[in-house]
Amino acid sequence: MAKNFTTREENYSQWYNDLVIKADLAENSAVRGCMVIKPYGYAIWEKMQQALDAMFKETGHVNAYFPIFIPKSFFSKEASHVEGFAKECAVVTHYRLKNDPNGQGVVVDPEAKLEEELIVRPTSETIIWDTYRNWIQSYRDLPILVNQWANVVRWEMRTRLFLRTAEFLWQEGHTAHATSDEALSEARQMLDVYATFAEKWMAVPVLKGVKSPNERFAGAVETFCIEALMQDGKALQAGTSHFLGQNFAKAFDVKFLSRENQLDYVWATSWGVSTRLMGALIMSHSDDHGLVLPPKLAPIQVAIVPIYKKIEQLAPISEKVDSLINALKAKGISVKYDTRDSYTPGWKFNEYEFKGVPVRVAIGPRDLENGTAEVARRDLLTKEIVPLEQLEEHIINLLEQIQTNLFERAKEYRELNTKTADTWEDFIVRLDEGGFVKAHWDGTPETEQKIKELTKATIRLIPLEPEQEEGKCILTGNPSPHRVVFARAY
Repeated sequence: MAKNFTTREENYSQWYNDLVIKADLAENSAVRGCMVIKPYGYAIWEKMQQALDAMFKETGHVNAYFPIFIPKSFFSKEASHVEGFAKECAVVTHYRLKNDPNGQGVVVDPEAKLEEELIVRPTSETIIWDTYRNWIQSYRDLPILVNQWANVVRWEMRTRLFLRTAEFLWQEGHTAHATSDEALSEARQMLDVYATFAEKWMAVPVLKGVKSPNERFAGAVETFCIEALMQDGKALQAGTSHFLGQNFAKAFDVKFLSRENQLDYVWATSWGVSTRLMGALIMSHSDDHGLVLPPKLAPIQVAIVPIYKKIEQLAPISEKVDSLINALKAKGISVKYDTRDSYTPGWKFNEYEFKGVPVRVAIGPRDLENGTAEVARRDLLTKEIVPLEQLEEHIINLLEQIQTNLFERAKEYRELNTKTADTWEDFIVRLDEGGFVKAHWDGTPETEQKIKELTKATIRLIPLEPEQEEGKCILTGNPSPHRVVFARAY
């Protein structure tokens, strides 16, 4: 499985692509720019969904579903929003095909042109706020705390599996509130939910902050974000939460009667994460031996491989293993007992290592005689001999250790690759080294854009509570009250 597998040092981009395909996570589809998520990859996404969905519901949110098609006129109602997405939209213009009169298959029926073109959903603010106009009349109808799990289309031409595809899966929350403070609190709360998920489930440390005006979501007043650092020193935006103010309520005329009997526009938020998290997961932990998965998101947490030469040796091994499997499953641990006789134990070891299974157990006749089993952990690529009577407890503890170790290892990498720069020359050197660079910026969109043009680096975030540290902008020399975080990014 690991044959012809590029190492990270040789070519990080190729290593990533090789890993996604060879680990059976996803593959390119017949539709340019789109992907097929394979069962093993989708199983990881399902675990992400389940964890996030539970967290959303714990904070009072409910799921709904809105149409994938959005009337073109809706995008004209919020100017900055349409400007932000106009170049990425797929447009439906006709509703029928017919046989080609020249016998060349089928063609679009020119008589079946839509009266109004439909946009294939790039995000759902417009269709949802048109709907909310019918749901909201008074303060008694608020807040609305709705999330949807869906797919979106953003017509990307330069694509990479999971990281940037024309169609991808995500969730998008859209909430409506009676006050600005309540909406802002919601946006901050969901940022914290995303950060908790990234760190506790994905074992990926993240920075929390606010996007600069140039990087802000189209139509938002404020965009909060979490940023992660990948092993090649590039940043990856792992989640965003937007305070939309009253922009969409005004665009779609969504008003409510307040407790004071005053008519006012509703306050809004939206927030989302996507299958891009799969890319973050892969690039944060995996190595030159293949995928490395945190136990909380691994489809198979424990793989047990029986070692035997004669078929009659399998029964006593299985008898011993069955009780272990039942005990682990009772604790919510997913186990695969691999009795396939068409593959050697060595082949199975390589498969589970490459697919990132956190713990692998090997047990044979000699192990039964000795009352032991061999236990391998994927994160450290180490093995140890464990007494059978201690095996259950050992595996449970080991899964916790691996989850913690992956987070701490990624956090240490981020800390080693977070630097400061005070001059333009130092800034360039630090950027070329990779990682986060904390530097002064004069606060203007023009300077930010110029830095991006010169270096391909962007302001990843402005810290939520920046340390007040007077300085001079690295490019213009103008005064700056605090540092912001720059990086080159995916």
